[in-house]
Amino acid sequence: MTASASDPAQALVPRHVAIIMDGNGRWAKQRGRPRTFGHAEGVEALRRTVEAAGDLGVRYLTVFGFSTENWRRPVEEVNALFDLLRLYVARDLDKLVREGVRVRVIGERQGLQHDIAAIIEDAETRSVRNDKLNLTIAFNYGGQDEIVRAARKLAEEAIARRVAPKDIDPALFEARLDTVDLPPPDLLVRTSGESRLSNFMLWQSAYAELVFLDVLWPDFGRPALEEAIALYARRERRYGRSDA
Repeated sequence: MTASASDPAQALVPRHVAIIMDGNGRWAKQRGRPRTFGHAEGVEALRRTVEAAGDLGVRYLTVFGFSTENWRRPVEEVNALFDLLRLYVARDLDKLVREGVRVRVIGERQGLQHDIAAIIEDAETRSVRNDKLNLTIAFNYGGQDEIVRAARKLAEEAIARRVAPKDIDPALFEARLDTVDLPPPDLLVRTSGESRLSNFMLWQSAYAELVFLDVLWPDFGRPALEEAIALYARRERRYGRSDA
């Protein structure tokens, strides 16, 4: 089926959309502002995108908020990213809960600041019964790290003889991933014109349709999401099968 970005109602809407939110720093630099200003505007883009995803019928939205590699950035920028998570949850959680959004956070939690861990737990607990839209924030997350942690769990279970090595298969492995309760993404979008996954949902995106947009993340919103969905609707998904 063919659809246009201006006619999203006719598009085949993906069940699960994953987004690499990229370009905050470049957006700020173009305006002569610090990178932290771009990150703040990126939160506004996230707010618009969550609302648009719900309106368009997307059931699962997963966004890459803070990677395990982001710890290499300047301390001031890392602290600003943490402050934005605090701000987003404090400002929007009540509204998200009222509107039926379930909030989850994936990634390594060990070592996070106490108040950040408490914010995550509060958001997940308060929204656990919601099912209109599942919003997952990948925070302190890396795809390779996730795979290693899952492999470590299986190794420990095998040593304890709770799992037989011969029984390990993709389904058993997936059950140890952070995304155990989520379907794999149908559509993975990266903003800013870059064309790479940057260690995001490596296992889960095996058969995702990839869309790379030139828009910088602070400028992202409903029109850009509609464009990505329209491009997705034109694709034929084969899951490794040959042409008919």
